[in-house]
Amino acid sequence: MAKLNTTTRAALLVLVLSIFLFITVSESRKLSIAAKAKPVPTCDTVFGVREGDTCFDVAKFFKLTTAEFDSINPNVNCTALFIGQWICIGGTA
Repeated sequence: MAKLNTTTRAALLVLVLSIFLFITVSESRKLSIAAKAKPVPTCDTVFGVREGDTCFDVAKFFKLTTAEFDSINPNVNCTALFIGQWICIGGTA
């Protein structure tokens, strides 16, 4: 195997460092098309689910549209409500 002279070693080192720098910079840049962050819902008033309650019934009772109810309760699974579960009935999304 041939020995590398000083100039070749320096050129190779610069090439390797350039590639490393290029990868580091390109992986850390932010995309210009960023998704807008969804507003975090805040809850001011809660209600404890009782036997037989459904999301629709609770929303209707507290004069909320289903869209309003869903926006302030994004993590509530309406098909699996349980007695005593706290759901938000007043707040902002």
